[in-house]
Amino acid sequence: MFRLSQFVRELLEPGSQRKPGTPPGPVVIWNLIRRCNLLCKHCYSISADTNFKGELNTEEALTVLNDLKQFKVPALILSGGEPLMRPDIHQIGKAAKALGIYTGLSTNGTLINESNIDEIAEAGYDYVGISLDGLKETHDAFRRKDGAFDASLHAVKLCMAAGIKVGLRFTITAGNSHELQDLVKLSEDLGVDKFYLSHLNYAGRGNKNRGEDAFHRTTREAVDMLIEQAVLDHKNGFLRDIVTGNNDADGVYLYQWAQKHFPERAEGLREQLIAWGGNQSGRYISNIDNLGNVHPDTFWWEHSLGNVREKPFSEIWAHSDDQLLKEFRMQPRPLKGRCGACEHKSICGGNTRVRAWKLHDDPWAEDPACYLTDEEIGVDSSQFAERINVESMA
Repeated sequence: MFRLSQFVRELLEPGSQRKPGTPPGPVVIWNLIRRCNLLCKHCYSISADTNFKGELNTEEALTVLNDLKQFKVPALILSGGEPLMRPDIHQIGKAAKALGIYTGLSTNGTLINESNIDEIAEAGYDYVGISLDGLKETHDAFRRKDGAFDASLHAVKLCMAAGIKVGLRFTITAGNSHELQDLVKLSEDLGVDKFYLSHLNYAGRGNKNRGEDAFHRTTREAVDMLIEQAVLDHKNGFLRDIVTGNNDADGVYLYQWAQKHFPERAEGLREQLIAWGGNQSGRYISNIDNLGNVHPDTFWWEHSLGNVREKPFSEIWAHSDDQLLKEFRMQPRPLKGRCGACEHKSICGGNTRVRAWKLHDDPWAEDPACYLTDEEIGVDSSQFAERINVESMA
């Protein structure tokens, strides 16, 4: 996750933000349930409104929680499918909070209503993230359900009224990029102080629909808009956190934006960005799926490191001899192509590897979603003349 607003504030007021540090353990995104009441186009878990066999029961989940605490996991995101379809979701959430773990709830929001908002508030989640993929017509089409937008928007308002910190999440594609500005404006109008832009990852239905990805020029325009919005937020005293995910080239892009607009402060920002380090899959980002399988992140469900029913998460994560995991943790990573030659890989960490794997059958090939030009990353264009052009896949 790239905390864009935080880095913009550091650029505008050097020394105002804490320098990124090394977490005590990995953040865990836990897909507790695969069942979902929606059938979204970009779903990485390929969920459906049906029960999936073999999911961890409550007792097993609580055992995992205790292990996560002992392993010093700093943050836990409870996800799905739709986590609110799991009857014990709040019991698990309360248990995580009681252990002192920062606990977020990732939901489509359509199941939050007056009948359960008090229970959600009582669970004590540090943050509830609700996805909106555009305005009403666009969102309902993406979610394949009429009324989904109204239900999710109602959930946002209920959470805010109940004193729950809530944020909006937006996955950008060619089909909804034109409504990004509207969603940012909507979050401001609602007083929502967190906005998360997710770049499309090639996994699950996101992989099947990658021809609809918001291509390089559109991505640049989106990040430009978010940077400008973060600057405006700072000037207006609106402490909104704008964050992005699944494309760590955003950090390099911000550095180059700073070189143009604040050249005297750009190198200080670069030091902060290197300390951040970009992509942390397999290092400080991890995933447990609904069956208890452990993965380098949420988009690597086809690659399991072990199962928490057989070994504790802590043992799997700390002592795995998995070759891919070892390569994720190399400094630098064994990157190839443009990514290997890039002069800014110390900032982005090689970006998101699952796209390279899906497109090239090689997790260390160049990331096809890097929207920076060869000139911007300091590579010789002729050296990579036979690269696959993602835009040709539309």
